Amino acid sequence: MHIAPNALQGRIILVTGAGYGIGRTVALTYARAGATVLLLGRTQQALNDTYDLIEAEGLPQAAVIPFDLEEKDEERYRQLAGIIEENFGHLDGVLLNAGVLGQRTMLDNYHWDTWQKVMQINVNSQFILMKHLLPLLQKAPADASVIFTTSSVGRQARAYWGAYAVSKFATEGLMQLLAEELENTSRIRVNCINPGGTRTGMRNAAYPAENPASVPTADTIMPLYLHLMSPDSIGTHAQSLDARDWVAANT
Repeated sequence: MHIAPNALQGRIILVTGAGYGIGRTVALTYARAGATVLLLGRTQQALNDTYDLIEAEGLPQAAVIPFDLEEKDEERYRQLAGIIEENFGHLDGVLLNAGVLGQRTMLDNYHWDTWQKVMQINVNSQFILMKHLLPLLQKAPADASVIFTTSSVGRQARAYWGAYAVSKFATEGLMQLLAEELENTSRIRVNCINPGGTRTGMRNAAYPAENPASVPTADTIMPLYLHLMSPDSIGTHAQSLDARDWVAANT
């Protein structure tokens, strides 16, 4: 499948978890396709590094938005949406990429504080972000796209994956719920991507004995991230797609 080099020209796209791993690669990919990328994440220096990579290529100027998704105060999310609206007017897309792994251990050994943190970052923050960002997506001049990040353990749970697995089941449900609610009332399409095994810090934490060189890099799955965020994917809605399978079938 051919995707035009300027597929996201003039679009404003928010990427959460943009300081590291898949989020950084996606942010750079979207900028290369012409988008103004809003880089949201907890660590200012990591976001600055992503910003610098975009600047170094002379791409549309990105914006750095330091924000901790462990934040539970709804007013902070309302303010965040207000800042985006004030500076950019609308959003054409949101990639909900940020997430944490938590513990890899049995349920009866799982720490309550860790469980709450994983569910807050991986699920609750995504709900409250979407609640306040939907009006900005509805202001998009054409179509708009929301991408959630799922996992194979969010479809079939596996032992020792704890809150991460449960959070991804919830992510699938949140995507389906939002997609159903927007089915006949909006130009916004909503989908999930399962990246599969990808060479990131989270992957290394989950599989410490694995040789990182044996795991594909994030750039190998960018065609799907680009496709779902571009107008080429109009009509793709309420789908949960496996990135590696999709790329193999379409490129």
